[in-house]
Amino acid sequence: MTRRELDAAGITDPALRAAYARCRRLNARHGRTYFLATRLLPLERRSAVHALYGFARWADDIVDDLDRFQAPAERDRLLSRLEHDLEQGLRTGQGDEPVVRAVADTAHRYDIEHALFADFLSSMRADLSVTEYPTYAALQGYVHGSAAVIGLQMLPVLGTVVPREEAAPHAAALGVAFQLTNFLRDVGEDLDRGRIYLPGDLLSAHGVDRPLLEWSRRTGRGDLRIRRALVAAEAMTRDEYRAAEPGIAMLDPRVRPCIRTAFTLYGGILDAIAAQDYTVLHRRAVVSRGRRAVTAATGALHVVRARWQGRFAGYPRAAAAPAAAGERKGAVR
Repeated sequence: MTRRELDAAGITDPALRAAYARCRRLNARHGRTYFLATRLLPLERRSAVHALYGFARWADDIVDDLDRFQAPAERDRLLSRLEHDLEQGLRTGQGDEPVVRAVADTAHRYDIEHALFADFLSSMRADLSVTEYPTYAALQGYVHGSAAVIGLQMLPVLGTVVPREEAAPHAAALGVAFQLTNFLRDVGEDLDRGRIYLPGDLLSAHGVDRPLLEWSRRTGRGDLRIRRALVAAEAMTRDEYRAAEPGIAMLDPRVRPCIRTAFTLYGGILDAIAAQDYTVLHRRAVVSRGRRAVTAATGALHVVRARWQGRFAGYPRAAAAPAAAGERKGAVR
């Protein structure tokens, strides 16, 4: 399937094809929910999505360093090197890391605003030193860079039936909704890394603080105050889903099944959290394989219908993809 995706996207340079394939593997390994949904996209758009998510995953792995092999100073150095590599890649189309070459090529092909990548790396850098956010307003500054910009980067790739600026707030909200879902699902794992992403004002409104969360994580025991705070966090997250949903109808009809499937699967994580009575400090909530399969199958049927209807309607396309960085004259802007 990788070869067909690359061929459909017009990516012929061997080194660039290898870079995109690397991103696809990262997306497949780390982002199972969204990787499943991405398979519903038109072939020619999948490689770009893999590049965007592969790069995000690469940066995230640097700052998280789940195995604790790297000291904080070393993670800072690696992130700085990635920032420099990306800056060079966006300017010249080259880069030391394959994921940088792929994402720089995608940024050029779809005219993605370079500032969005700078905002993303700024939030990644915050993870090296910031361990909690006192208010939701403070958290929003972080999630703009870590999540909203991902939705905005995706928008040119997906294509819209309305002016892009009209769809942009909904795309940003969807990125935030996915991120807040991850925060709620991963409360326990994040706490193990010393981080709390649930806003402090939400927690304190229900009598919850870091020591109480750590006690619950350590002992495996629940507390009604924690449950109430998690219910409130779920409600906050569902507000973002409601803000995002109108944007799906603004997308190219051929990509809507993909985004609807991701929307449904991520929303299903919230359902799973509620079904296990908000015990996210003690076990990870997952969408069942059966529900994933049904959702994916439904999405596939919608893809077939959209493509059939597209034969008789002039559906808009995403921005035209020029030749790849290694196959054209001039540099990436």
